[in-house]
Amino acid sequence: MTTPSSPADRFLGENPLADGRLWVLMRLNRWVLSAVILWGVFVALLVGATLGPDQFRMLVANHNVVWWIFAAFLGAIITGVTLVVTLNQLVLSQELGSAGDQRERMEGVMEFRHEVEETIDVDVSSSDPAAFMQQLLNYAQTQAEQLPNAVAVGRNEELTTQVDEYAATLVENAVSVDRMLDDAQFGTFALLWALFKFNYSSKIFRAREIKTQHAPALSDDAEDVFDNLIDVLKLFGTGREHFKTLYFQWELINLSRALSYISIPALVLVGIALMNLGPNAVPGTMFGVDNLVLLTSAVYTVGLAPFVVFLVYMLRIATIAKHTLSIGPFVLSQTENDQN
Repeated sequence: MTTPSSPADRFLGENPLADGRLWVLMRLNRWVLSAVILWGVFVALLVGATLGPDQFRMLVANHNVVWWIFAAFLGAIITGVTLVVTLNQLVLSQELGSAGDQRERMEGVMEFRHEVEETIDVDVSSSDPAAFMQQLLNYAQTQAEQLPNAVAVGRNEELTTQVDEYAATLVENAVSVDRMLDDAQFGTFALLWALFKFNYSSKIFRAREIKTQHAPALSDDAEDVFDNLIDVLKLFGTGREHFKTLYFQWELINLSRALSYISIPALVLVGIALMNLGPNAVPGTMFGVDNLVLLTSAVYTVGLAPFVVFLVYMLRIATIAKHTLSIGPFVLSQTENDQN
């Protein structure tokens, strides 16, 4: 049976190739990924230079290539610093507001927490994001475990089979994600990665589908369990989107700080290269490569660093946004695998 799944279902790990791509785009440390890309650029420049080993100093002497290369970098890096300011303004604009705005934000969060506490029947929900989401998962797991017994009263074989499969899949998924959340802390991508592994959208859709198709055969208790399960899944989705938004703000702050750290050293190094690198600079070779080529390639790589860091951070943010565009039981793609 072909069943719909949300884009977030792609995080479930059924495609090793896709898993590897997502691991690079999302889970790999941003500094490590930046270093790998910059090292690749540096090696590519050296390889390209060896194709014409005696030409680079001639180009520097006749066409002032170094100036043309690094003068452009000065403008680009300064533009990057301006971008840092813009990003900071974007993040800060979400935090600034009048007392009325802040009170409204507070009331919205507290209302959501009260709704969660009433739904899962706890006095006070956890203040830790990972533990808070675990409480929702545990309640969803409890309701799913009650489903088979609740629908067994009518002894509808088709209904019983569908509910057994649905409950078993949900429980297995919830237990797996719950383990992942044990060591997850907000500010690291581990928290969001764990939450993405629980495909709540398709679970809401499937629960509503089963409930609607077999409504005449369901007892009042079974309907209550379905309603409770759907409610907690909706709350899980709301919570995940809330923490995703906070994570985006966190990442933009990290990005702006990273660009600030890198931009000044890059500007200084590029400036030094503009003032000192000429056709007669750093004579000799190292490892069979002209020293001028080595130094120019190194400065070029450092000058490119702010852009690469910006790129790898935005790749993760864009990938998260793409895979979580829809909230609730809306499906943006179809798969042949039953992932409910």
